[in-house]
Amino acid sequence: MFGRIGPMELILILVIALVIFGPRKLPEIGKAIGNAIREFKKHSSKVTEELDEAVQGANEDPKIESAKKPDTKEASGSKKS
Repeated sequence: MFGRIGPMELILILVIALVIFGPRKLPEIGKAIGNAIREFKKHSSKVTEELDEAVQGANEDPKIESAKKPDTKEASGSKKS
């Protein structure tokens, strides 16, 4: 009942916003809202990517990972020679 906004309700909301803020402020408000939504989407996708990477890292076999990484003692010992 309250979750759907039809075209008439949207027009009513826009008319009320026009009366309250005036015609000069509406483009600025729209631009600010657009920027806020864009930043929110960018940060939420970044968080989703980080969570996916963390889950993939937790699911990998640690034995395979240790075989891929060079031993730090051997790497530092060869540089001293």
